[in-house]
Amino acid sequence: MPKGTITPTRMVLNQQKARLKTARKGHKLMKDKCDELMRQFMDIVRQNKELRLKVEEGMTAAFKSLQVASAIMSPDMLEQALLYPRQSVELDVKYKNIMSVNVPQYSFRTKNDDPSEIYPYGFAQTSGELDDALDKLARVFEDMLQLAQVEKSTQLLAQEIEKTRRRVNALEYVMIPEFEETIKYIQMKLDENESSTKVRLLKVKDMVLKDSHNFET
Repeated sequence: MPKGTITPTRMVLNQQKARLKTARKGHKLMKDKCDELMRQFMDIVRQNKELRLKVEEGMTAAFKSLQVASAIMSPDMLEQALLYPRQSVELDVKYKNIMSVNVPQYSFRTKNDDPSEIYPYGFAQTSGELDDALDKLARVFEDMLQLAQVEKSTQLLAQEIEKTRRRVNALEYVMIPEFEETIKYIQMKLDENESSTKVRLLKVKDMVLKDSHNFET
């Protein structure tokens, strides 16, 4: 039995059939979108795994060099050497559309292109291990930025996949079955009305024949 009050007429039947057709078409489109989102999501997850491993290896190497530098240099000297950075970084954010999801695209530029600007100190009183640590940190920075971009994209795609799945399930398990049930109900009522009409017409015919010709079928 369909929900609500349904008037079993041909017009309502045609309306319900049109809605069912639209719902089935929408279900296919949403299902295709969900499948493509999952494909994109899995590609980004694999990229995320590779980038995370690369960043962890780079950070581990940089911290090892920094630990050696900390062992060689005094804490005050190390702090003084890193206190006033000479290089600055500007971060830019653009967006890329993936299946109606706007994922971020990060890029950065430094104040100048001189690679020596990452060292905010003179080399006379610092160790080579500190230079090595800063060099490794500078090289891993771009990978860290790309990792942040990929992880944010993963989060946004996961949210869109969940939302799309809910819509697919609502169409598949709620709306389409309701339309089918309503169409079946209306068709049944129309068939019943048609049968009743035929019976009434036969009775009227019998009455007319009897009244006119005193004839019974």
